[in-house]
Amino acid sequence: MSTLGKSLALLLLVVMTIGCDRVTKHLATENLAGGPTQSFLADTLRLTYAENTGGFLSLGADMPPALRTIMFTVVTGAILLVLAVVAWRQRGSAWYAAAFSLFMAGGASNWFDRVKDGRVVDFLNVGIGWLRTGVFNVADVAIMLGVALFVFAELRARSTPR
Repeated sequence: MSTLGKSLALLLLVVMTIGCDRVTKHLATENLAGGPTQSFLADTLRLTYAENTGGFLSLGADMPPALRTIMFTVVTGAILLVLAVVAWRQRGSAWYAAAFSLFMAGGASNWFDRVKDGRVVDFLNVGIGWLRTGVFNVADVAIMLGVALFVFAELRARSTPR
């Protein structure tokens, strides 16, 4: 694939990821806020509205507000900028570029919420019985997919003879 084609594909991935996250957060706010948890697939999937002022799984939510603002807006913004440069300059595997793009898209969408509202809307919870995840959103899924793709790309690169 040409450099232009690769760039357009990655841009499309970022735009679609951010768009999906923005739309689902809006729908969650409109339909779940103030209401009861909704359960689907024999309680494997729950939709529940939560406002998260912290990071992943609410880590840092108890920080003093000024420190939380610095950590989740300034520091995260700088990290996202570095990731954008890395994704753009990625000359190797398309897997790495896709991984950085997903990670960046999810991070950027959550970062936008923190800058705008000081919080992130979470609404997804999965599990079986007492074994459940924390409440998360589509941006978090993109971040985790990006991490998984990065690990896959690393394992693939290490197993390929040079």
